[in-house]
Amino acid sequence: KTIKSNVSATLVRVEYNGVILGDSPKTDVLPDGTANYNFVTSFECSPNGPNSLANIAQKPVLCTVMEVMQKDKKQKTTMTVPLGQAVVDLLPLLQGQCSFKVSAPLYAVLPSPLESLHPEAKGGLEVTVCTEEPLLSTAQLSNGNLLSVTLEAAYSIPEEFTPTGPSQNYMACLQVPAAGEKEFPLLFKNGILKLAGEKEPLPRPKKWSLANIMAPGALNMPNSFIVGGPYEDEDGELNKREDKELRIQAESTKRIVWDMEMRYYLDPAAVVTLKKRSAECQYWPVEVCRMTVDSASKGKTSKADKGDEDKQIFFHGVAYVNVLPLLCPGVKQIRGAFRVFSYRDSEVLEKTKCQHSVFRDLRTQLSLTKEGSWTSGISTPVSKTFPSKTHKEEKIGRRVRSRGAYCNTVALYRLSLPSCQQWLLDRMTLREQCLFLQQYAEAGTFLVMEIKLDKALVPKRLRKELTRQVKQMIPPRPLLPPRAEGAKKAVEDYHNHIMSVAVAVLSECHQLFGKQHPDGGAIDPQTLEERKRQLNFKLNNSGKYFAFKEQLKYAVVKIVREKYQKTTAFKTQKEFQEFLSELYVYLMDQMHIALNQLWFEEAASPVPVLRMTPEQLWLFAHEAEVNKDYKLASIYHQQRLSQDQHNIQHWLDYGAFHLLLEETTKAQECFWQALSLDLHHIQSLLLSGVVAVMLQHYKEAEIFFESACCLEPSSVIAWALSGLFYELQNNNTRAELAFREAKKLLQAQLTKERSIPLAAEGEGEKKQTSAASVRSQSSGPDESLSASHGNLALKNPDLGIVSCKEISSQFRKSVDLCFSLLCHLLGFTLYCWDSSVPSRVSAPALASEIKSLVLGLMDTCFLAAPSPVSGLGQPPCTIFMKTVEFLMKFNAIQFVHMALAHELLSFQGGPSCEYYLALAQTCLLKEDFSKCQECLCEAVRIEPMNPNVWAQKGHLCYLQRDFGEAKKCYERTIGFVEDAADMHFVYLRLGSICLEEKEFGQAKQTYLLACKNSASCLTWLGVGIACYRLEEMMEAEDALSEANTLNNTNAEVWGYLTLICLRGGRQLEAEQCYKYTVKLGLRDDALLREIRDTQQRLGFGNPAF
Repeated sequence: KTIKSNVSATLVRVEYNGVILGDSPKTDVLPDGTANYNFVTSFECSPNGPNSLANIAQKPVLCTVMEVMQKDKKQKTTMTVPLGQAVVDLLPLLQGQCSFKVSAPLYAVLPSPLESLHPEAKGGLEVTVCTEEPLLSTAQLSNGNLLSVTLEAAYSIPEEFTPTGPSQNYMACLQVPAAGEKEFPLLFKNGILKLAGEKEPLPRPKKWSLANIMAPGALNMPNSFIVGGPYEDEDGELNKREDKELRIQAESTKRIVWDMEMRYYLDPAAVVTLKKRSAECQYWPVEVCRMTVDSASKGKTSKADKGDEDKQIFFHGVAYVNVLPLLCPGVKQIRGAFRVFSYRDSEVLEKTKCQHSVFRDLRTQLSLTKEGSWTSGISTPVSKTFPSKTHKEEKIGRRVRSRGAYCNTVALYRLSLPSCQQWLLDRMTLREQCLFLQQYAEAGTFLVMEIKLDKALVPKRLRKELTRQVKQMIPPRPLLPPRAEGAKKAVEDYHNHIMSVAVAVLSECHQLFGKQHPDGGAIDPQTLEERKRQLNFKLNNSGKYFAFKEQLKYAVVKIVREKYQKTTAFKTQKEFQEFLSELYVYLMDQMHIALNQLWFEEAASPVPVLRMTPEQLWLFAHEAEVNKDYKLASIYHQQRLSQDQHNIQHWLDYGAFHLLLEETTKAQECFWQALSLDLHHIQSLLLSGVVAVMLQHYKEAEIFFESACCLEPSSVIAWALSGLFYELQNNNTRAELAFREAKKLLQAQLTKERSIPLAAEGEGEKKQTSAASVRSQSSGPDESLSASHGNLALKNPDLGIVSCKEISSQFRKSVDLCFSLLCHLLGFTLYCWDSSVPSRVSAPALASEIKSLVLGLMDTCFLAAPSPVSGLGQPPCTIFMKTVEFLMKFNAIQFVHMALAHELLSFQGGPSCEYYLALAQTCLLKEDFSKCQECLCEAVRIEPMNPNVWAQKGHLCYLQRDFGEAKKCYERTIGFVEDAADMHFVYLRLGSICLEEKEFGQAKQTYLLACKNSASCLTWLGVGIACYRLEEMMEAEDALSEANTLNNTNAEVWGYLTLICLRGGRQLEAEQCYKYTVKLGLRDDALLREIRDTQQRLGFGNPAF
């Protein structure tokens, strides 16, 4: 199609594998620029013939369009001129096709400017390829594979590689394992030496390994391109962050470019061999060298020419390609940069188990027909013939570059040269040998190449299979027990139905006859009978009688089944009548009981049941965990589960609690319960994998981690945890692949976040996040929910009086900042007031505040503190810190240390503040206070303005009972504009310190802040104690009552309620409160002595008196 208009006649020459298959008849070009050749040719394909499956994979059919010139009278033969060439890829024949049709582009032999200006005007050949039968059987198609090797370029080449002088052929070769012990060589020739300049474009087409193509464009493989990619995603040796600058500089300097792809078909036996050899030896040697190209000469070769044969091959090097990633499930390709080293037989044998150089077996292909011409390196076998003492030998000896050649040459010269000449020769040869060995190392040469398979050697497990395996490991949840209602419940239901019907009938009576007053006198029997007749008529006429009967029928049936156990037919009619009589009597008795309850007994008002929200229960459990009251924490977790056993997050939190106690088996049960609710829940899968590793159930762990990565391939944490697991298994290849995938995903996330445009200014500042965040209910481990909460502003109108008042969020930061500055100028610390100033507000005002807080308690969004491992206001920026943040939430300390070790090694410029915070938290859990102190000192040095650091330091000092220093740290934490992650415990512990130091005003305000932020029994208890010590009894009782409502098993709450009742003169209540104080086991001996002294002084309150 579209042949030049000035061409009158053409023909097509078809060749394959260097053999011309035939020429088509001469065909005239039609006026529209097309020519119909209708030419058919063929060649034979056989496994042992010249055209094997290996040739089908890597060699295309070459079609050359020739212009037929008109013969002159003097010419005896017809002249032809090549116009263009097209290539037809035969790869579809190896993919199961028996016939296919392509439109191959026709590339000009001599490219013209018009070709680039008008690409649509290029010609094309329509070619149909077909076979009599499939080349591959069904078994070969399913079990075979196709291997593709692309050699892109060699960078940072030695300075000796120059375009001047004789022509050079830059080559590379590697051997592919085939069936049996055979190996198939893939030889890359004709590398192009390019000088420093612009980088190679991306994407760029891959090229055929053909030498007989006249049209340069025909060398490009159709639909096959080199696309490149980030260096960090590569599998080679130079994929670290510190190698990036080197790679960028090398790509624009002198280099050798091949951009060539070679393919090889692997039959099932070869696939097995490839797996075996890759497992036995993970490195493939890729040899490189430079060969001098001899110019064509006429006649015989002269002696001088023969003397220069030793110049043909130099710079014998080798790159070691790690193919072990190809044995990882689902991996089909490896691509990267691989350093080139000088070829040494011993090193190659040790690393690759290859006993000789591949170039030795390819001498005939390289036109190396003589032993003497091989002078490239150590791989040269020892020659079996001794060379003569000629100038040619001396020249060979002087040009030797490698140790092997040096040894061979020296051994020959020792037979003939004097000792002095031999010594000089040894010195000169050793010097040149050392120079050769250093050339690739000094230049830092590396190859960029790709090895790709059509199908993975190890198939990746399917999602369905992984789900099935997880389901097999997780025991099925027992079915819910059948609803079994006993006799008591049946009788209660009957009473309820009787009452309901009686109320309905009474309503009908009121509608018919009006309401009868109690003092209206008795109704005569005749009137009563008439009313009954009218009522029955109305009920029957309206259908209500039937409805009432059906309503009672179900209740009667339940009594028969549950109380009398009658579920089968009666044997005799007499037995049936006796049962009916007995049942009638019983039903009438129960009806009278129900009616008496309805008319004559006043129902007791139901006691309001306070139902805690799951967020409250989690906060109380977390509070108990921090205070090491694990029994109370377990109770709260169990209450949370009793409310909703189908909530996955409840089970995960309970499992995290068991991990905190190092009860790994119980934690596994909790995580498996979560998985039984949803087999696709990512957090449950990851935590089940973590626990399986702790229990050394590695096969189970692998299934869990692989399932998580399969179900959520975009999860950074899933891939990072998988990498840590594989590293623990010493499977460094899969670990590296997992870490690389996690880094790739994190980089994509960060890039996406940066690309999101910022909100337009003027819409107002965002509401500041409160001190804690709502526990996430999402299924993905990388997501968390946060909630906003009303913020507190602090005012200081009287240099010490602090009131709780909500202000608008847009002014909060400026108010806090100004107030902090004001406190600094006045010479006292924030939240530290002068004890001489009375820090109490009026009782009605505080009572109003407390009541408003109490009334809003159940509507408050109770917030749980997140793990304080990440920096303030910014998420973790590495895969390991993101993983640490996830693991710390669930107390998986073993994996935390592994991730922190990686973070320490991977971080440039030293560890981050987040690293030291996480490490300090783990030390705090293990009560390693000295190590924790060191970590926090480093964190303070790195980020002195991070409130999380000072909060953690305050916790450390508090646990060391250094309350003075802890108070300073807590006050500094509160003084920051932004809140720390665990402000709830900052308020609690600062309040307790103030109580110990008898600063009751400050303690009250601090506890009020805690109540406003996230109320609990302990926060209200703190308010109550402070108010009691300030003689504010009404406010103290309100606060303690609220604390008792949230937890009625706290002995200290009952103890202070006892004191308040004693001070108020309420004897009965004082005795009741004291009874619970003793029953619950009050541990505060000072408080217990105070109660008993007060009882002794007042003379009541103790039943023992």
